[in-house]
Amino acid sequence: MADHNDDQQPPGPQLRPGVRLALDWGQARIGVAACDARATLAFPVETVDARQRPTARIKELISEYEPIEVLLGLPRNLAGAEALAASQMRERAAGIAKAIGVPLRLVDERMTTATAHRQLADAGKSSRQRRKIVDQAAAVAILEFALAAEAATGEPPGEVVEQKEPGAS
Repeated sequence: MADHNDDQQPPGPQLRPGVRLALDWGQARIGVAACDARATLAFPVETVDARQRPTARIKELISEYEPIEVLLGLPRNLAGAEALAASQMRERAAGIAKAIGVPLRLVDERMTTATAHRQLADAGKSSRQRRKIVDQAAAVAILEFALAAEAATGEPPGEVVEQKEPGAS
């Protein structure tokens, strides 16, 4: 009789086990998504008000979910170039990385908000309903993209944001 082991991994690149949080950080709202410990299912968590001490809430979510890393969307234009919004996100990411205590990675977020709007519209959500949850859906899209990239390459997605010590240059 053949020995079946459902826990056997297929050959090829492997995903690192562990929960991840993804953030779609906007001017007014931050969409948050997470995945399960096996990194197979991404799901929306909540929308955080970006104007009301958001880093404190993100730290609470990190304590609750205990992720191996946080993925932060990096805005790029359709050609993949970085403009002012990406530069601002890089500056914000340096402060976040220092504050959260877990690795922070910047990942390409091109088209995630547009994809989220389209998926929500296809699901029958009105414009008003979409506005309340589109940031979470965009965070899910960022996380799904990152997991797919890691599954395809076997490498963590995006780029690590260094946690600089105060006074370091």
